[in-house]
Amino acid sequence: MADWVDACAIEDIEAEDVIRFDHGARTFIILRDHDDNYYCTDGLCPHEEVHLAGGLVVETTIECPKHASVFDASTGEVETPPACENLNTYATRIADGRVFVQV
Repeated sequence: MADWVDACAIEDIEAEDVIRFDHGARTFIILRDHDDNYYCTDGLCPHEEVHLAGGLVVETTIECPKHASVFDASTGEVETPPACENLNTYATRIADGRVFVQV
């Protein structure tokens, strides 16, 4: 069963921005969209394992900083190539001003 992990404070992420979150040996991103929704996905692009935390966020999408693949963080779906694999997504919840991720 997955555990809820305290990932960061809500103020750690600006609107339409992303941060890297490492837990154990795994890397994730936490994205905050323009409507203050928080999403968590795998932190590496499946195309060449580049960290997505350096990517451009527009609404709920994240663009890989290396080859510009775009992913929808709300679903994990790849929207533009060269990546062809979706990202895994993880449930998030907000409590006491903190973002918790179920991993």
